Amino acid sequence: MERVALLRTSGRRLLHRCRRGRPVVPAAAASSLARRPLPSSFPSRGYSALPGGGARFLAAAAPLHCSGRYWPAATPRLARRLTAPAVSTSPSPAAYDTDYVHEYAAKLGFEKVSEQTIEECKSTAVLYKHKKTGAEVMSVSNDDENKVFGIVFRTPPKNSTGIPHILEHSVLCGSRKYPLKEPFVELLKGSLHTFLNAFTYPDRTCYPVASTNTKDFYNLVDVYLDAVFFPNCVEDFQTFQQEGWHYELDNPEEEITFKGVVFNEMKGVYSQPDNIMGRVSQQALSPENTYGVDSGGDPHEIPKLTFEEFKEFHRKFYHPSNARIWFYGDDDPKERLRVLSDYLDQFEASPAPNESKVLPQRLFKEPVRVIEKYPAGQEGDLTKKYMVCMNWLLSEEPLDVETELTLGFLDHLLLGTPASPLRRILLESGLGDAIVGGGVEDELLQPQFSIGLKGVSEENLQKVEELVMETLKNLAEEGFASEAVEASMNTIEFALRENNTGSFPRGLSLMLRSIAKWIYDMDPFEPLKYEQPLQQLKACIAEEGSKAVFSPLIEKYILKNMHRVTVEMQPDPEKASRDEAAEKEMLKQVKASMTQSDLAELARATKELKEKQETPDPPEALKAVPSLSLQDIPKKPIHIPIEIGEINGVKVLQHDLFTNDVVYSEVVFDMGSMKKEHLQLLPLFCQSLLEMGTKDMDFVQLNQLIGRKTGGISVYPFTSSVMGKEDPLTRIIVRGKAMAPRVEDLFNLMYTILQDVQFTEQQRFKQFVSQSKARMENRLRGSGHGIAASRMDAKLNAAGWIAEQMGGISYLEYLRDLETKIDQDWDSISSSLEEMRKTLFSKNCCLINLTSDWKNLEKSSQHIAKFLDSLPSSPSLGSDPWLSRLPSVNEAIVVPTQVNYVGKAGNIYQSGYQLNGSAYVISKHISNTWLWDRVRVSGGAYGGFCDFDTHSGVFSYLSYRDPNLLKTLEVYDETAKFLRELEMDDDALTKAIIGTIGDVDAYQLPDAKGYSSLLRYLLGITEEERQQRREEILSTSLKDFKEFADAVESIKDNGVVVAVASPDDVEAANKEKLVFPEVKKCL
Repeated sequence: MERVALLRTSGRRLLHRCRRGRPVVPAAAASSLARRPLPSSFPSRGYSALPGGGARFLAAAAPLHCSGRYWPAATPRLARRLTAPAVSTSPSPAAYDTDYVHEYAAKLGFEKVSEQTIEECKSTAVLYKHKKTGAEVMSVSNDDENKVFGIVFRTPPKNSTGIPHILEHSVLCGSRKYPLKEPFVELLKGSLHTFLNAFTYPDRTCYPVASTNTKDFYNLVDVYLDAVFFPNCVEDFQTFQQEGWHYELDNPEEEITFKGVVFNEMKGVYSQPDNIMGRVSQQALSPENTYGVDSGGDPHEIPKLTFEEFKEFHRKFYHPSNARIWFYGDDDPKERLRVLSDYLDQFEASPAPNESKVLPQRLFKEPVRVIEKYPAGQEGDLTKKYMVCMNWLLSEEPLDVETELTLGFLDHLLLGTPASPLRRILLESGLGDAIVGGGVEDELLQPQFSIGLKGVSEENLQKVEELVMETLKNLAEEGFASEAVEASMNTIEFALRENNTGSFPRGLSLMLRSIAKWIYDMDPFEPLKYEQPLQQLKACIAEEGSKAVFSPLIEKYILKNMHRVTVEMQPDPEKASRDEAAEKEMLKQVKASMTQSDLAELARATKELKEKQETPDPPEALKAVPSLSLQDIPKKPIHIPIEIGEINGVKVLQHDLFTNDVVYSEVVFDMGSMKKEHLQLLPLFCQSLLEMGTKDMDFVQLNQLIGRKTGGISVYPFTSSVMGKEDPLTRIIVRGKAMAPRVEDLFNLMYTILQDVQFTEQQRFKQFVSQSKARMENRLRGSGHGIAASRMDAKLNAAGWIAEQMGGISYLEYLRDLETKIDQDWDSISSSLEEMRKTLFSKNCCLINLTSDWKNLEKSSQHIAKFLDSLPSSPSLGSDPWLSRLPSVNEAIVVPTQVNYVGKAGNIYQSGYQLNGSAYVISKHISNTWLWDRVRVSGGAYGGFCDFDTHSGVFSYLSYRDPNLLKTLEVYDETAKFLRELEMDDDALTKAIIGTIGDVDAYQLPDAKGYSSLLRYLLGITEEERQQRREEILSTSLKDFKEFADAVESIKDNGVVVAVASPDDVEAANKEKLVFPEVKKCL
């Protein structure tokens, strides 16, 4: 559960799988609804996102909406990052009799359209067509155990009522074969899925699942097929109300309100300036086709959607004739077709493919300018909070694969790293705080390019536009430095060959890549094959020079392209309250138009809907959802090989895993000796190491050298509580990866970064501060649950306080103060950075972690020895323990938003609770039943969940895009009562246990395994403890649930509350009951 954008992680993850920790530096708000992925905030070179363009060759195309797992980071956006802990091995083609499979396919009514070997992913891929319906099926076979299924429909909307998005949520709420309220949630509870979700794009809707267990995989496939083809929602008006929108009235004397999961989700989206910018840009670029409306739904338009329109949309588009179906992995290709034929044969051919075609937008004859207002806070100088973004639609027709790949490289050259000229020049100009627009985006029918700045003064808007055009013109005339081209080529080629998809299933990444062409009736194989166009591009650059390759693209697609839309966003401190007032006035008019009889009927319908939402499914209905048994579950935890040794007196952990000749390394330094006063400077210190120069190289040259020689280097702080200890674990981690022959270069560059970088570039440092401030402000609006969680942790334990100082509200306040001091006090800041280096990077407090095969590990030893010998051996000075906490008082963080993020937490160890593995099962069950039903389904929030950090003992509740505040806190406080009254039969208990094991045994690729093992070592988690907790999980009983009630009861009375919320909601809550003695305005 990616719930907080801080480098903290719950006990379940660390105890069992230890996914890569999150950076303490605040992450950009990467909501699944963001138009583009935003760059990771922690400094990294080569691990950063490739914005758009060639990124589709690297990983997945990214959808705009995502339901299911309601914490926003658990989305396919993660797949586009090269930052993900990754991977190394590539699958191999599966051996099977293809002729026999094709004969079997023909008997089932499928004809083979094409069969190809995809060397890039070591797979055999066959495209079939179902003769009766025309459904197309891509069957990709290899030896990858992480099997993937997906079904995709073309779903172009004609308005912004959000039909595709609401339908995406609704079809997973019960079906003909699985007549539960939400089979999806039952799968969340009780399967071993490695991926389970659904996405809405502007023109298509995807339903993917993945699992390494074959029986579990086909259970998931069957539930999803039945859901999309035979959903109950088309006959159930209450599901439409719940997931889409409805009027709610508990009492005829009260005011009517809007409720609906998607409605509130989109209110959250429309509270975020970056999201508004993305939507306005896309719609202005394509006013004549389906991209001119919002498939996710505009909150002002959603209430116009009728149930009849909703049903008709499903009837028209959710048909096999309009479907593209994907299978991938090591399962039997015959079984894939057999399962499909059982469903597809129930349909006749439909005209849906013609009705769903997406028509291209005609190119403009002249540029367009759009001015839009966004909700801004009252704080700060509003004249410096403008945003401007320039957007181009690049072509009227889809591009060929060679041009697309070349544009992807051009995009990386322009924007892919901090040293990229367009990005660097814009940020160094001082005209704005941070980049907006993500460069090339080629996931839809027509590619586009976007770039701009936010945090711009009104008088500088025109200057930003002029600078963009001038920079692009200069690059077209002068070309790129050969070192920059070589660095981009190595970075992209490394990523392509490493196939780094992290915890995101590799087969799903390939599916989304293929679909980006396939959905428009183009070749689905082409996007999977990068080798030939890559070699052609390299040969072309070698023969003609990079200028001859890239300059014509800049000229044609940008400089001479009149289809340009410039979007200017103006801050409006009254917009949020004006929108709320308009909504209330509209609802007031709705109520005034109703008779007493109408109001009584609405109150009755509201009560009936809530009763349905809060009534559990009967046991016989639950039994319909297929599940595994405990006999299918391994009794022992996943083993990761580890050898602990020493090189030159420094401890070295080695993990012998096949990595396809990639060597992954972490160099870990203890930061406990650093002065407390330097703590908040640490994220900027890490960024400076990677984005300032040395005496021999400027930062551009250093950045290019890293790109040319390695797969990337990152530096970030890590902090965690340690069970049974008061002192937190605090470390600096330097991560890097390189091909085995480049390991010496990797460690030489790590040394350069740690010891040679000079902290002398005042203006660059000022940029870092501005960028960090802009990211934090964006997080406040988009990831308020993360802000609330970090704030509560800071009130409850020392590790939480440290993390919050470097990634929460305290850090934002520090950045605002620091920004005003840089010009007056730079010498002092520069001296502090140098002092931090001397304190932190000592051989005496160092540890090395390596993951690769044994041959490469042995060869790496000499380079590690040289690296360690070059480090200073300064004695550890020690410092005062960092045992601070924020005052334990309830607090509201007020921001201009239409939705809230509500948290409550307490330390249950202090109430006497002693950890048992059953706590993992219980906390997951609370999230997937009680909180899902009451906060999301009944309450209308986009999400509600809990998390138990077993290292610190902090148990926290959080909601996401929540229309409520006090009502949500009441739900949290009734959790103990829920547990005490809980009835569970053996089947329900078994599902809860299996689902927890699915989390514990989450699929990992080799470098993630090595990193997990490192974190367990640092936290003192032994194999014996892992085995004990697993046995406790497997033996969880109903009695454990009842006993856990006492632990969470303590939070009701002694917990701390933090909400990121709108001013009106906080004021209303405090009038009813003084919940928030502290109210802090942050925007």
